[in-house]
Amino acid sequence: MVNMVTVAWSLISWTMKKAGFVEPCTVEIEVGTVMRFWIPSQTISKSTKPAIVLLHAFCADGLANWMFQIISLSKNYAVYVPDFIFFGGSTTDKLDRSPSFQAECLAKGLKKLGVEKCAVVGLSYGGMVALKMAELYSELVQAVVISGSVLAIEECMVSRAVEDIGFSSCSEMLLPSSTDGLRTLLSVTVYRNIHFPNCMLSDFLQI
Repeated sequence: MVNMVTVAWSLISWTMKKAGFVEPCTVEIEVGTVMRFWIPSQTISKSTKPAIVLLHAFCADGLANWMFQIISLSKNYAVYVPDFIFFGGSTTDKLDRSPSFQAECLAKGLKKLGVEKCAVVGLSYGGMVALKMAELYSELVQAVVISGSVLAIEECMVSRAVEDIGFSSCSEMLLPSSTDGLRTLLSVTVYRNIHFPNCMLSDFLQI
């Protein structure tokens, strides 16, 4: 049976490349660690547009989170959209799971792509990584925009919040194993509550 989410993602990827917005690029950060970026199609000709880096939320990957913004911003900016390590096409054999490690990998990857200065936009989890990038790599990050990120939070606050919507832990909420769990997660993370059929939610969980 065809996985509809895989088909949709393939169509989005093809559209982005065909329209000349961004194209995929895999960067080896170090041995055992690779990061996928969607980079400006004009990179080869050394675009003079200012660079903007879009950092995705915990769910899905960069392209899924930012496809509409890529289209809007590409006219005036050189848009870079990474997949965080352990998301999309980015992997590592390291055990580190911290925002600092994500920021380090991003900075190294952007440097290898020739980015010397950039503005960073972070959504939710991406906002936490964006702030860490600005803290550690001030020579790279010129400006930071953050949306939907909680920057000072204690474990008891998280536990209370997730229990109120029916989960036993933050991990259970962010990594649902059932269509019901995924539907609940979407209901609290998406501004407009769009009804997705169970078959599509199931396909999403599979990938």
